[in-house]
Amino acid sequence: MTPPRSLCLDETGRLIKVVIKHARDAFVGPEAIAAGWRALNFTAPPDFDRAVAEYDQFVDILATAGTELCFLPKTSSAGLDSIYARDAAVVCSGGVIGCAMGKAQRTWEPAAQLAAMPQFGIPVAGEIRKPGRLEGGDVVWLDPRTVVVGRGYRTNDEGIRQFRSLLGDTIDEVVVVSLPHWKGPGDVFHLMSMISPVDRDLAVVYSPLLPVPFRELLLERGMRLVEVPDEEFDSMGANVLALGDRRCVMVAGSPRTRVLLERAGAEVRVYAGTEISLKGGGGPTCLTRPVERA
Repeated sequence: MTPPRSLCLDETGRLIKVVIKHARDAFVGPEAIAAGWRALNFTAPPDFDRAVAEYDQFVDILATAGTELCFLPKTSSAGLDSIYARDAAVVCSGGVIGCAMGKAQRTWEPAAQLAAMPQFGIPVAGEIRKPGRLEGGDVVWLDPRTVVVGRGYRTNDEGIRQFRSLLGDTIDEVVVVSLPHWKGPGDVFHLMSMISPVDRDLAVVYSPLLPVPFRELLLERGMRLVEVPDEEFDSMGANVLALGDRRCVMVAGSPRTRVLLERAGAEVRVYAGTEISLKGGGGPTCLTRPVERA
């Protein structure tokens, strides 16, 4: 079965259409930031005006790449973390699937996203229900018939079971990757914290945390691995968004990883992400819910 062109069951094709939430609508203002940042485990309160400026720069990079931008509206039920649009929904051949968040404070984000999808012309294929947990940052498509899911604190076995059931016979394999404890259940850690596909034969990885069987699978599939240095893991060197045609975008502050990517033939754009990425633990893949690639 060939997936409809409107649904991107890969991570590296030319980014045609993406669902995002602007910092001004996710962060709302200084008062909302002051009230919410500690409970959401931000490392520090984002500066609202700087966050808006950073997000405008990020949006400009996407728009310059020719991507159609679908902006999620401001909602009273979703907090600061709703800026990280990837986590609340995943894509399958039938449309988007609403997730069930492993972080309790993000419980209402999937419903808010699903409510907005029809206005973007994006079909809804289903949703994950409690006690299942599944977050979009733990789901990576290797090709239209092979999807990888990270089993960690944000995604559990029941969530994976429901996801597999919703996919049905549209796929050949769901590869489940056990994630490390790392900094514990309160930390922001997804499968995509340690791998970002950039092209069909190229991925950025942080191998010290990568399970051996999964790393071997990537190599068996002919992928060249750009190894993020230890000192650039915290600066989100492993969090890179593919724009297509070996172009990508990353947070400023990981110069060695950028050089390695460019040596591998990638064209790299960077944005200042102190307020919208580093403080909340979400890089460019987290900021976007890609829905169409070509």
